[in-house]
Amino acid sequence: VREASHGTSGEIRVAVLPRFRGSLVKMAERLAQHLKMTSLPHRNGVLILVDPAHRTFFVWGDAGVHERLGAAFFKAVSESISELFRAGDFTGGLRHGVETLGRALAEHFPPRPVV
Repeated sequence: VREASHGTSGEIRVAVLPRFRGSLVKMAERLAQHLKMTSLPHRNGVLILVDPAHRTFFVWGDAGVHERLGAAFFKAVSESISELFRAGDFTGGLRHGVETLGRALAEHFPPRPVV
């Protein structure tokens, strides 16, 4: 995650839920707010939320990321993660998702100059 975030002003996080009931979408939104990801100046935070007990996950992106990349991008990232998860490669799935997100954020949200 650190490497993928290095080339961007955006923020990428991964969270694994220990036990959870409810909507992953709503939980991702609440967690992103709690982590202050929704306070980034360019609204360019991305969170991968994993619920291993239910074998599911959700890729949340803030408004600025959705504006630049669109829903189709998030669908494609989610599908590629799912494919690797189905093959039993959970670490590879998360790594692939984070790297893909990092490249996209670096392209659309380059690092801010140090002042």
